[in-house]
Amino acid sequence: MNEHRQQILEMLAAGKVTTDEAERLIAALEKEPTSGTTASVSDAVPKAKPKYLRVMVEDAGSEGPINVNVRVPMQLLRAGVKLASLIPPQARDRLNVAMGEHGMMFDLSQVKPENIEELIDELQDLTVDVDENRANGEKKTKVRVFCE
Repeated sequence: MNEHRQQILEMLAAGKVTTDEAERLIAALEKEPTSGTTASVSDAVPKAKPKYLRVMVEDAGSEGPINVNVRVPMQLLRAGVKLASLIPPQARDRLNVAMGEHGMMFDLSQVKPENIEELIDELQDLTVDVDENRANGEKKTKVRVFCE
């Protein structure tokens, strides 16, 4: 542990700073470049959990450009999974069949609230880029899905 971090923790233990202040001080330390070390502090600190799932679509259509930028809070995803667990089995089965008829092979009974954090952790590294090119070589649509 570096000297400055130790001092901040000692000030916290002595009651000289609050936990919020200590957290801000440590965050400021992590932003400073370290001298004499080969690994940066950010390498040792795990990534922050994503707060949003982002979907961006850019389409240079013949009618004019269309841009879609959707930012879905992860809390909404968590709440949705919890609500999905409350759907009665008969309704869930009918919903699964209806989604299958539209090409979405998805079983809601497999989505469990206790697994949502694992899913969100896996989404941290998710980046999907899709480019659609027309036959004449003209780029038309770009879709990006990522977490932030």
